[in-house]
Amino acid sequence: MSEISRNSVGIVSAQTAHFDAPLTLKNGEILPQFDLVYETYGELNASKSNAVLICHALSGNHHVAGKYAETDKNAGWWDNLIGPNKPLDTNKFFVIGVNNLAGCHGSSGPSSIRPKSKKTYGSSFPIVTVEDWVNSQARLLDHLGIETLAAVIGGSLGGMQALQWTIAYPDRIKHALVIASAPNLTAQNMAFNEVARQAIITDPEFYDGDYYAHNTVPRRGLRIARMLGHITYLSDDAMGEKFGRKLKDKIKYSFDVEFEMESYLRYQGDKFAGEFDANTYLRMTRALDYYDPALEHGGDLSKALKKVKAEFLVVSFTSDWRFSPDRSREIVKALLDNELTVSYAEVTALHGHDAFLMPDAHYHAILRAYLQKVEV
Repeated sequence: MSEISRNSVGIVSAQTAHFDAPLTLKNGEILPQFDLVYETYGELNASKSNAVLICHALSGNHHVAGKYAETDKNAGWWDNLIGPNKPLDTNKFFVIGVNNLAGCHGSSGPSSIRPKSKKTYGSSFPIVTVEDWVNSQARLLDHLGIETLAAVIGGSLGGMQALQWTIAYPDRIKHALVIASAPNLTAQNMAFNEVARQAIITDPEFYDGDYYAHNTVPRRGLRIARMLGHITYLSDDAMGEKFGRKLKDKIKYSFDVEFEMESYLRYQGDKFAGEFDANTYLRMTRALDYYDPALEHGGDLSKALKKVKAEFLVVSFTSDWRFSPDRSREIVKALLDNELTVSYAEVTALHGHDAFLMPDAHYHAILRAYLQKVEV
């Protein structure tokens, strides 16, 4: 058993923070009150200087490490990274995982109950942005009595949040680890998101986002959205190595499952449709589309990062065609234009965009080396 697979944080439990103070969103709407569900691992030191915030990607949540019971088959989604003596060492750091607003794992979102009407928000839950998430996360830190973060870490959409933290709260963050991410989406990435959303929106069980009232789930749309997503998260080489053109059985000349790849996609689609909320999926992908810190600066990312003070580690993966290394290098250039301290690593990996979730020894060694130098 490798060191990465050992040293779990053990049995964990989620907590809920309730906020009565209104939160004004980027689109001008106001959430009069909201909940954030979170988990913590490790111990907060006396000076409260060792906190690390984990920002999740599209389908992630607060359950980042550990298990809820010994019988759980799967640990948190980044368990290979977080724990005693792991790259993000909980002997040193107090790690916080949070489920973002509009999520479907306990934080306030479309499937939540309105305080006054006692009915689900459904389609009326506002569209939120990366900026809104970061502002709500800052409220959570206030709730925990944490003024400054040792680091914010995120991959993909989580990396956008880590970047936004350095822009919105430059005095509250010392280090940002931006992994497999980008300063904004390319047109092709936005197109993938729109196809996925249309699969959900045009599902006859969607009911304009108010399917809760009809006791239905737009399962077919969610299945297709997830299947499309999985195709983009993996590299061609990874798909070829894992599945190739392997048949399930002999050719039947039908539209049933004939190839191993089809079986995998259908399994992932069915699993996702049984676990994730369609309205949350729509809002998460829209937040991806909207994020563009350079927009208010005439498209100049260097100007957008002018007030940033944090030090950075930016990591990309050679086989990631959805968030390519070129996009990470855009962030690095903008940081260097502002004479900020930045380390950059481009990791040779087979897994495509999903590589940031994998226990790759070289990748984890890079994170470990950087985090060991973070002072708390």
